[in-house]
Amino acid sequence: MGESMERERANSENQFAMRLSLIFGLMMLVGKSWAYLATNSAAIFSDAAESVVHVVAVGFAAFSLWLSIRPANRQFGYGYERISFFSAGFEGALIILAAVAILITAIDKLSTDAEIENLGLGTAVIAAAGLINAALGWFLVARGKRNNSLILEANGKHVLADSWTSLGVSGGLILVMLTGLRLLDPLFAIAVAAHILWSGAKLVWRSVGGLMDYADPEVGRLLKKSLDELTSELNVVYHGVRFRHSGYRLRIELHLLFPFKTPLGEAHSIATRVERGIQEALGQPSEVVTHLESQEDHGAIHQSGHRSRLPI
Repeated sequence: MGESMERERANSENQFAMRLSLIFGLMMLVGKSWAYLATNSAAIFSDAAESVVHVVAVGFAAFSLWLSIRPANRQFGYGYERISFFSAGFEGALIILAAVAILITAIDKLSTDAEIENLGLGTAVIAAAGLINAALGWFLVARGKRNNSLILEANGKHVLADSWTSLGVSGGLILVMLTGLRLLDPLFAIAVAAHILWSGAKLVWRSVGGLMDYADPEVGRLLKKSLDELTSELNVVYHGVRFRHSGYRLRIELHLLFPFKTPLGEAHSIATRVERGIQEALGQPSEVVTHLESQEDHGAIHQSGHRSRLPI
């Protein structure tokens, strides 16, 4: 299967998964909102609030997914793939806002000792939502990793966090029913807020890292290993390696050094073999750009200002 056909298949699968996430997100929001109105539980409110965030975030993620697959043009020569990092950051920021809202509500209910009703039915609804979201989240993360889609993977991790929240809330409400201590309800809501605050912060950090071209050390080690093997086999020297992730693919740049008298055609052929070898070794979508230099004078050229910023 060619690269274009593979990308088309991945895009189709990603869009289907995102639509599925949005449909289930709306269903979860309706169910959890009803459960909160029926019970007046702070813990259930925390779960419903996160579902509101999830629906908004999925809407933005769906837009980002649509934009990310648009081809490059004159204005955006590298395409739109980096919108993935904006999407992850936006979702993380919304999660943090939801955590703050949950904390405010929980603290208010903690001080007023609000009445709770229909707790058994509300707990059953939240537990069912948690189990459904666990299955959906696993599916979204697996599909995102399979298709190298940061947008889908981030959305799946949010759904998984939502499922753990629901299951944790269910466990807390069962304790409330067993002990009769209504104080546990807002306390569990505060615990939920702390958990989703952490997950939101991690998404924001990942977004910042992507936008700042963070170089993953694990990818760097794998890249160096493949380059050492390839260049040793082809009897060529490399340096000045830089790489970054665009949200869908790795973009890699490196310099290859050849004897001054090496024919251009031969040097280009070797460079092409290096580029293809790297792509095969990494096992993920990547774009490799090589800069050909002569061994005899590259040092003087670099000293005059043509420097690599991140050699490995």
